Amino acid sequence: MNTFDVIVIGGGHAGIEASVASAKMGCKTALFSMNIHTIGRLSCNPSIGGSAKGHLAKEIDALGGVMGILADKSGLQFKTLNTSKGPAIWSSRSQNDKDLYPLFAQELLLSTKNLSVVNSNIREILIDKDSIKGVITENGETVFSKCVVLCSGTFLNGVLYTGMNGIAGGRIDEQSSTSISRNLLSYGFKTGRLKTGTPPRIDRNSINFSMLSEVGGDVVPKPFSFRTSTVRNTLTCHQTTTTEKTHNILRKGFSESPMFSGLIAGKGPRYCPSIEDKIERFSDKNSHQILLEREGLTTDSVYVNGFSTSLPRAIQEEGLHSIVGLEKCEILKYGYAVEYDYFFPNQLKSSLETKAIQGLFFAGQINGTSGYEEAASQGLIAGINAALTVKDMPAFTLSRAEAYIGVMIDDLINKESEEPYRIFTSLAEYRLLLRQDNAYKRLSKYGFNFGLIDNNQYEVLQHKENLTGQLISFAQESKASPATINEYLTDIGESKLAETTSLSIIAKRQKVSLKELFSIVNTHDSFPATNELFEKAEIEIKYEGYIKRQLEEVEMFQQTESKLIPKNLDYSSIKSLSAEAREKLIKISPVSLGQASRIAGVSSTDLAVLMLYIR
Repeated sequence: MNTFDVIVIGGGHAGIEASVASAKMGCKTALFSMNIHTIGRLSCNPSIGGSAKGHLAKEIDALGGVMGILADKSGLQFKTLNTSKGPAIWSSRSQNDKDLYPLFAQELLLSTKNLSVVNSNIREILIDKDSIKGVITENGETVFSKCVVLCSGTFLNGVLYTGMNGIAGGRIDEQSSTSISRNLLSYGFKTGRLKTGTPPRIDRNSINFSMLSEVGGDVVPKPFSFRTSTVRNTLTCHQTTTTEKTHNILRKGFSESPMFSGLIAGKGPRYCPSIEDKIERFSDKNSHQILLEREGLTTDSVYVNGFSTSLPRAIQEEGLHSIVGLEKCEILKYGYAVEYDYFFPNQLKSSLETKAIQGLFFAGQINGTSGYEEAASQGLIAGINAALTVKDMPAFTLSRAEAYIGVMIDDLINKESEEPYRIFTSLAEYRLLLRQDNAYKRLSKYGFNFGLIDNNQYEVLQHKENLTGQLISFAQESKASPATINEYLTDIGESKLAETTSLSIIAKRQKVSLKELFSIVNTHDSFPATNELFEKAEIEIKYEGYIKRQLEEVEMFQQTESKLIPKNLDYSSIKSLSAEAREKLIKISPVSLGQASRIAGVSSTDLAVLMLYIR
């Protein structure tokens, strides 16, 4: 019989990261997929990144994950979002070829040492005495392993809806998994139902582009991965809007909407709502933006971004035909919703190992998240920790002060939600410290230590950090006189200098470019730095005071995180706790006072009681 160190179930973005990480860390790994030809499929939006999601993709790359490489290889358009605001919320996004991304993913998996890709459904997860023993395939074959990472996406008891018609499936034309939920429920796990959806796809040859505005990528596009030298933009997107006429047409189908009729019980993502949700919730708005994104260079399929729906087909068609530029559009695939099982994430440790079963890890939408990037981040952490478990090494976790990945996992475990979780920059208290530009400085040491980043790659990253530090030091030590710099300051609309001032002080001004300063004082040639490094150094200089303040806040945060709560503490015996706090503390079993403070329902009074009791 086959025996592996780690088994990964599911070939979505979580499964890809988990299996590659485990294999690269030296574990004999098997990735089981119901259909190996659909591994890595961009089942909804053909894009990677976006607001805050771009941060996750960068952090995955900094830890040695593969999402960034795959995004760069299959990218059609690259853009940095939110550049009109502060650097803490600058986020990368790429539009990707929906056919190339999975092909590159499959090629990567099949060429990864220690990794076997198996085309088979899993019928049962084998558990003995609260520990993982392996799995049983749909053919009845038993495969043993020390760890299992379950990355089931929307496939657990998934049901697809277009109108009032529901059919079993995890994605269009793909079967659902019906036995694993039942299997795990027998071990005491608790599940809920969530919903997500996707828009229709239309034929680009049926679109009247003359009526639409173009949306292009960046003039100088930037790759996601440090391992990619350059990327380029090969196409543009187009933009239009719905109208009040569109909304009235869609309202006619509300009585046949599976969401409004109660046929779907699970909540959908609040911040990526269906078009019918938007019309209902924002009834004061008479239009909503629609972005038309071509799904690949060799396909005429166009993704109607902003029009996610599960309304009946006839209503979808009539609604689309009321939109400017889409009057004669032909639908290639109708939009649909999928309702599926997820497992309440408070049943997890911060390592993503389940509390109930040793060696069993959950990653991705099974934990109640939405989005490729959220799933891939969890897959990477789960894969790393599965490998560490096999090696009998301590678990790897990231705190809220280290990474958006840490923010997400901490939120999942401690903050109950009835809707799919989506990452936002506003969720990170220390977001100025968790910028995209410093992801490698924060996290690459972990990727290197785990063997996910090789020596040469790590040396390149270290060299860049050293150069950035040298730029900052030189700016602090060098000065410019009014005669040298005032003409430049006047040209860019800044006030003149009255006296000789260090370059770092001058660079704190909003409109001043550090690279231009270096050029003016004739020091640019002595620093063979790229635009990227000048930008990194400039951010550190301009926001030095704010960064220092957040570092002080992090120090206080770490003090509460270091105050550990004894294992197996009997919260039921602490009578001064509120009933809600006692219930939540028993359910989540926090490891520190810091974690306890972030649990919904635990008040500051409860925390003070707990602190005194521990003392």
